[in-house]
This record gives sequence, C-alpha cells and structure tokens, in this order.
Amino acid sequence: MGIAQVKRIIHRSCVLALLFVILLTGSVQAGFYLPRVQELVVPILGVSVDPTRRPVGVVSRVIIHFEKRTDRKGLRVQYGTTPGRFSLLARQSIYQAIVRASKRAQLSTDSWTVTVIFPYSGLTLYGKSLSAMVALSVVALAKGDSILQGRALTGTITEDGHIGKVGGVPLKVQAAYARHLRRVLIPQEYDVRDGDWRVPFLMQVSPVNTVDEAYFGLTGAHLHASIEAR
Repeated sequence: MGIAQVKRIIHRSCVLALLFVILLTGSVQAGFYLPRVQELVVPILGVSVDPTRRPVGVVSRVIIHFEKRTDRKGLRVQYGTTPGRFSLLARQSIYQAIVRASKRAQLSTDSWTVTVIFPYSGLTLYGKSLSAMVALSVVALAKGDSILQGRALTGTITEDGHIGKVGGVPLKVQAAYARHLRRVLIPQEYDVRDGDWRVPFLMQVSPVNTVDEAYFGLTGAHLHASIEAR
C-alpha cells in the first residue's frame, strides 16, 4: 500500500468522523436523542406469612426507572413481569399514587415514563401499601432529590393529598428494625386492627399526615417550590 493510498484512507476516515459529529449535534438540537433513564432502588415494607402461616413483616426492594421523554403524550407506567410480578391492585394503586403525588408537587407527568420492577423471581407483590413509597420516589427522581438512606414509608396517597392508613404496621416496623432501617414513616391515621404495640429500641417511627410531610421525611426536601421559598 503506497503513501498516497494511506493518506486517502485517513482523509476519508476523518470526513466520516466529522459527518457523524455533525449529525449527532443536529439530532440533539432538533430534540432527537436518547433520553437519560434514572434508576432508584427503594425499600418496601410488607406483610407475608411464615412456614406456620403466621403473619410476619418483610422488607423487600423495588427498582424504579424514570425517564422524561421528548413528547408530551401522557404518563406511562410500566410494570416488569420478570423476575417478579405486581398484582392488579398493586399496579392500580401505584399509578394512582403517582398521579396524586405529582399533582401535589405541581409537576406535569405528560412526558414521564416510569418502569417498576420487583426483582424476586417467581414472587408477586400484592397490596397497595407500597404505593406512597413508590410514588414519592418517582417524584424525587423527577425533582432531582434523593431518598435518604435507611428510610422507608408505608401507606397510600389519598385524593386530598394525605397518607392513607394501612394494616400490619407493627410487623412492618419490626421487619424494618431487623433490617437496620433507621426511620420508618407510617400513616398518622391508625388502623385499630393493629392493636397496641411498642416501638423497637432506638428505632425512629414517624407518623405523617400529608404527602408533604412524608416527602420531607424521606428526602429532607420540600415537595414544591412555593414551600421552599418561604
């Protein structure tokens, strides 16, 4: 191969590289680019049964992927079917909670895609007490806030922006204590079926009434700008 031929190959490669950069830059300016997907793994408090069929508290994890699309075609919430699955009630409650939490935070969800994954093979996540934790974690991703380490929330989100009551709170708190979570946020409204119970030694359990209080407890940040400005 002669020197002239080598020079032609180098020149051609440089031209192709330049064209690629120009095309990529133009695509970004025109809004055609791969959106950045954010990921968050959050603790979920629940109730299951042991081998003797007695109810026990459990701490599991849920993986949340969050993406802001370039279109505004509405909120999309997707649920992984592997490794684990979500029951119909769990899916419905998560979607509803995201809508209510984002409304309270004064955020538009028109360009959001949320994917929720239960990373436990062959298991199905039932109930709706995970919905507030998932929804406020999605809002945190949208706002750029972080869920503080060792904190978890159990409850639902009501239409008027409160944390709705759920059952099994004493069992969930015990499970969180065993897994060394530092602080558990629970609904201020008490489920009488739970009876009387004691908070484990050195465990911080915080009853919260509103979505705003729960968000501040999870992140240390305020839910929307009008509060932050005060």
